[in-house]
Amino acid sequence: MNREILEMIDGNLDAVVKVRELMPKIEKAAKIMIESLKMGNKMMSCGNGGSAAQAMHFSGELVGKFLVDRRSLAGVCLNSDITNITSLGNDYGYENIFRRQVEGIGKKGDVLVCFSTSGDSENLLEVVKNIKGIKVINLLGRNGGGMKGSGDVDIIVDSEETPRIQECHLLILHILAKLIEDSFLKK
Repeated sequence: MNREILEMIDGNLDAVVKVRELMPKIEKAAKIMIESLKMGNKMMSCGNGGSAAQAMHFSGELVGKFLVDRRSLAGVCLNSDITNITSLGNDYGYENIFRRQVEGIGKKGDVLVCFSTSGDSENLLEVVKNIKGIKVINLLGRNGGGMKGSGDVDIIVDSEETPRIQECHLLILHILAKLIEDSFLKK
């Protein structure tokens, strides 16, 4: 058992070290987000499964706080409203649950943050190919899947293992939250 634990720890460390290579993309994504929030717009986030949890986590960091008290920032997680998800899935198909919400609440200048370890989720592919006037930040894994190239910024974690990708996405969302929060503390 100790060997399995060490393999997981070492796998995490190897993946996290590769996040350093993503710094320019992380900085570009943060700049887009900060600019949007300072203009009074909102961050929308979405994902499926574990990525849905990360989308909710990111929204919570914006609306609440990351490390210090500051004013609340506009963050909406599209996968946290079960009424929307079930009604849209039932009436329009699961592949349209995020697209319909963005059509309803998204406006020019907003940012959509998509979390996907594969980059091949139908509902995420559908939303990113059908929105206009809204910036897209994709946090992806593996080779980026079908979503690669669909974002204004694609941050692709170089790993084939879902747990390692999600661990890196968590680190990246915390970095983004810190950069955003710091920009709202400066005078």
